[in-house]
Amino acid sequence: MNADLMNRRRALTGLLQFLGASPLLRADRKYSEMGDPLDAPVNVFEFAKLAKEKLDPLAWDYLDEGSEDEQALRDNRSGFNKLIIRPHVLKYDVSRIDLSTVLFGKPLAHPIFLCPTGGKNCVFPNGEQETAIGAGAANTMMITSGGIDHVLASGKGPKVWWQFTTAANLTTKSQMAAFTEKLKDSGCSGISVTVDIYLVSHRERSIHNGLVRSWCQGNGIPRGSDGKVSYKPDDILWTSGDYPAPRPFSTPTWDILKQLRDSSDLPVIVKGVLTAEDTGLAVKNGLSGVIVSNHGARQLDQVGGTIEALPECVEAANGKIPVLIDGGIRRGTDIFKALAIGASAVGIGRPYLYGLGTFGSRGVARVVDLLRAELATDMGMAGVANLKEIDKSYVRARA
Repeated sequence: MNADLMNRRRALTGLLQFLGASPLLRADRKYSEMGDPLDAPVNVFEFAKLAKEKLDPLAWDYLDEGSEDEQALRDNRSGFNKLIIRPHVLKYDVSRIDLSTVLFGKPLAHPIFLCPTGGKNCVFPNGEQETAIGAGAANTMMITSGGIDHVLASGKGPKVWWQFTTAANLTTKSQMAAFTEKLKDSGCSGISVTVDIYLVSHRERSIHNGLVRSWCQGNGIPRGSDGKVSYKPDDILWTSGDYPAPRPFSTPTWDILKQLRDSSDLPVIVKGVLTAEDTGLAVKNGLSGVIVSNHGARQLDQVGGTIEALPECVEAANGKIPVLIDGGIRRGTDIFKALAIGASAVGIGRPYLYGLGTFGSRGVARVVDLLRAELATDMGMAGVANLKEIDKSYVRARA
């Protein structure tokens, strides 16, 4: 055997030994680093199992349920299984994976954001504040329902955050101007208008359970020493068969949202869009972006999964505004598929609530870290190193 061949074999052996020890190809840690119970659940589904075991049964059902037949709830998950990833090997160098992106001029460490969720206090005390701390720890954008001012002031909150609103109380230009100016002064980066919650939906698990929704804005599920739920005479139960009562205010229209957008230079994003027509109207009325969402399948049922609605919304936007999505995200592969179809960012709700319910703010951050790591690994194995390299050629519908 000549010396040149021997040298080549030695070089190849050295390369293989290097790759075998490389953190690029390994996902392990020392035994001594694995004592934290936070590390026991290895994916979102295992966090969900822990949350179900830990939470009050009424709180779990409130977190987990969908509306009516819960068909949209199932569709949110099954829709992702209808898509197959098409990896393209050797096209790009994947020795370093970069998840960073820019949204409305703000740099983000990754394309995952935390959606607004109601009733967090049934999941964990001071749930909104704990979530904000977790978002800050995970360097993750958050859409907040409010009440996190002191967390932001402490420097522990998210660097980029949007304010949730229904815009129902913004009926005049002066109200809009005051609202947006206050948000801007507070460091808010965007306004997310949720447009699918103007009526109370029919959620049968909570109706059967006798849930009082205000508990989840207060101190959680009240139980006596006997373990039974404690009701007050004036508690308002979630019931069925009630015809929607007239609202004391008009619900917003596209014109109201256009006025809100015109009242400030903050981006205004419409959350709750499921069709090409509504995406087109968002573009026509000057809105900054849309979030394809069915409210976690907790409002109108039988609307399909959000990943099924995403393609027509992306096509209607035609690159003029960013299209985001939430609903059913549980894996890095789910995020990859949404990005490949054209989503600019992907929101999670229940996954971080699983983390919140089990470990508080640390659980929120851990769930994000798991999804972020899954996405990065999946991207590398699919053959891309950054988000710009992902396009629709990386997915196809299952035959």
